[in-house]
Amino acid sequence: MRHTPKLIQIEHIGSTSIKGLGAKPIIDIMIGVTKLEDFKELIQPLSTIDFEYVPKPELTDRRFFRKGLWGQGTCHLHICEHTSIEWIEKLLFRDYLRENPKIAEDYLNLKKSLAKEYQYDRQTYTKKKEPFIREVIKCARNGIF
Repeated sequence: MRHTPKLIQIEHIGSTSIKGLGAKPIIDIMIGVTKLEDFKELIQPLSTIDFEYVPKPELTDRRFFRKGLWGQGTCHLHICEHTSIEWIEKLLFRDYLRENPKIAEDYLNLKKSLAKEYQYDRQTYTKKKEPFIREVIKCARNGIF
């Protein structure tokens, strides 16, 4: 008998999930599962709707799928455990920006500046956003508005 992964929740995350926040035209979706290893059972069904699994060894707490041509993707799908820090922090960040338009604007300005400076270096662009993201998550955890 084949095991069916337990999908618990689906969330729209990333910049496109925050009203008024400038973003690349890529939708980020996060799926919460009971056990991370269950993602393997999703590779084939997701491929039937054009999602490609992209192994990223550096991502220890989630798995990554993409949809669309390379360099012109339309959707990113992140799979992680529903109770994991990864899940909780992504939602804390999103919800904090939704509730704090000024902080969302600061994030947009940072993204624009970094995108200009690291136009051809996606990894550094992402890494340079991390301190801001960590600070927002800290504020969200501590209820600082």
